[in-house]
Amino acid sequence: MAEDLSSMQHVEGQVKWFDPAKGYGFVVSDQGGPDILLHVNVLRNFGQSSVADGSRIEVVIHQTERGVQAVEVVSITPPVRAEGPVLSDFSHLDPEELQGYPLEPARVKWFDKAKGFGFANVFGRDEDVFLHIEVLRQSGLADLQPGEALAMRVIDGRRGRMAAEVLAWEAAVEGATVEPQIAEDAAVS
Repeated sequence: MAEDLSSMQHVEGQVKWFDPAKGYGFVVSDQGGPDILLHVNVLRNFGQSSVADGSRIEVVIHQTERGVQAVEVVSITPPVRAEGPVLSDFSHLDPEELQGYPLEPARVKWFDKAKGFGFANVFGRDEDVFLHIEVLRQSGLADLQPGEALAMRVIDGRRGRMAAEVLAWEAAVEGATVEPQIAEDAAVS
């Protein structure tokens, strides 16, 4: 059964909630109306496997027999957080200085949302990089899957190398400069 695609429209709103374990969540449109279903496959097409509750989101929606559904994610903006560092490890860093750190391509080794942390490996390096749940939330993510590609700004914290900012790989490649040679190597692997 072919659906009428003329009902598609761009909508801006806020992520009400998203549960990666269930594979879906809902968006509340700025214009009101029914909640919009956001399926994990639509989010994955954007390059992410999760999105933080409260994130601003622009989606293309379509009315179906089962309700309003997002069919494409256009943009995601992380939720606004209180000023100041997310973790004490970042308290000595000026936010502008942090933006000067290069984005490094990496893959998630493992992440446990219940524990609130996990680890990733930067391409071409052996050591683990610590990922904290609050850094994910600040970056607009809620969870990570093993093997997921990321771009991270990494600092040497009191407890070793740790991510200070995490971006989905596709978002980083579109909107920022990633270390050129490392990015080329990452694209090949």
